[in-house]
Amino acid sequence: MNLVWVGGSNDGDGCDKVRVNASFMHFEVPLAEFTLEQRRHQRVRFGHPPPIMLGSAGWFGEANIENLSLSGLMIRCTQPVTIGQILGCEFSVAGAPLVDLPIQVVSRLGDVFGARFMAGPLSQILIEETLLAVMENGLASLLTVHDRGGQKVMRILGGLNAALHNDFMHALTRMAVVEIDLAGVSRVDAAGLTLCRLALQQGVTLGAQSPVFTAAWLQDQASRA
Repeated sequence: MNLVWVGGSNDGDGCDKVRVNASFMHFEVPLAEFTLEQRRHQRVRFGHPPPIMLGSAGWFGEANIENLSLSGLMIRCTQPVTIGQILGCEFSVAGAPLVDLPIQVVSRLGDVFGARFMAGPLSQILIEETLLAVMENGLASLLTVHDRGGQKVMRILGGLNAALHNDFMHALTRMAVVEIDLAGVSRVDAAGLTLCRLALQQGVTLGAQSPVFTAAWLQDQASRA
């Protein structure tokens, strides 16, 4: 199976897998894709951007993380920064160990800037632990589109919520997706269920499902009966 949009990894039958234990579910996804080791620039989106502390010569303050990957992150910050500037950052999400390392600004648009981690092997391990934690708890989301036998399949890992709306609708309306793989969903809210109902109206099939999604979907359908 080959990734055709957004990013990710191959997931042939021989791929190693990791079992993720959320507080109310168990599911398996390919290890390389879940830890994002195959595509270091693949970013997970946060439903509610977590805080991050930033520091530079002359100022120190709090901002918010818009998305995160093993190689860098997008930050919403009111402080002026310049491309090439080096900042110190500290953040801890979902009970993961504190990440404390320098970053370098590589892009900026309005009050959002992209930064690359200036990190060593130990820091990469801490960032990976953070990614695993936020996906397991459904605090962040990853949407990919894969080719399966010539047909497009959307796969969602982590939270299924409003944060995925733009990516979800792009895949639905522009990528000719025929099925949604929901086996990796660890949390779902009303906005996520609405997206799935829109997909069904477009003739898309809901494929593999996690226990969390199935329970929420059945409850939603029963309330509409």
